[in-house]
Amino acid sequence: MTRSSKEIRSDIAWSSADRIVVRGRDLPTEVLGHMDLAAFSFLQLTGRLATAEQARVYNAVLITLVEHGLTPSALAARLTYAGAPEAMQAAVAAGLCGLGSVFVGTTEGAAKMLADELDGDDGTLDLERAAARIVAAHRERRELVPGLGHPFHKPIDPRTPRLFEIAAECGLRGRYVELMELVGREAERVMGRALPVNATGAIGALCGELGLPVKAVRGLGVMARAIGLVGHILEESEQPLAIELWRRADDEASAHLREQANA
Repeated sequence: MTRSSKEIRSDIAWSSADRIVVRGRDLPTEVLGHMDLAAFSFLQLTGRLATAEQARVYNAVLITLVEHGLTPSALAARLTYAGAPEAMQAAVAAGLCGLGSVFVGTTEGAAKMLADELDGDDGTLDLERAAARIVAAHRERRELVPGLGHPFHKPIDPRTPRLFEIAAECGLRGRYVELMELVGREAERVMGRALPVNATGAIGALCGELGLPVKAVRGLGVMARAIGLVGHILEESEQPLAIELWRRADDEASAHLREQANA
C-alpha cells in the first residue's frame, strides 16, 4: 500500500506549549478582550478582519438568525432533551439537523440565486433583466423563489426593512440588495400577489454584500441558531413543555382509533 503524497495542510490555526494562534493572530494577546464573538467568527470564516461597517451588518445578520419561537428545530431540541437531559449537545444537534430548504437554509438558496447572477459582475449587469430571468426560471421549474414571502409575517417581514436600513447606514446596500428587491417586485408582478422579501432573502443579499462565500451562508444559521437552541433547552429544563406536547399529539393523533375501538 503506497502513501498519498498530498500535503496535509490547514491555514486556520496552530498551537504549541505556550501559544495559540488563529488566522495569524495570537489568541490571548490579540483576540481575547479585543474582538467580540461576531468579529472573531468573521475572521475565522473569511481569514480577514471585518471593517466596522461590515461588522455591524454581519452582527445584525447573526442576531436575526438566533431565534424565531417554537419552530420545528426548537421543538426537536426540546423533545430530544426531554428524552436525554444528560446530553445537551445531542438536543442542540437534533435541532440543527432540521435547518434546511424550508427553515433557515433558504438563506443559502437566496445567496446562491443572487451570486449566480452577480459573481464577476463589473457593474454593467442589467438587474431588472436579471430579476426577470430569475423569476422566469423558477416558474419554469415550478420552484418557489427563495427569500420571498412568509407564512405569517404579512404584508412584510419586519426584519427585512431593518436589515436593509442597517446595510444602508453602513454603505452596504449595494447590487445584491437591489437585485433581491427587484426579484421580489418581479415575482409579485408575475404572480399577482404580495411576495415581500423575507429575512432569509435579506440575509442572502447581505452575505453577498459582505463577500461571504455561498457555502458559508447556511453555516451562519447553524452558528446563530445553536445559541437559540441552548436557550430553549435551558427553558425546557426549568419550564418543560415537550412532554405535554408529546402527550397531546399522541392523544389527538390516536383519538380516531380509540373512537373506532369503542364504537
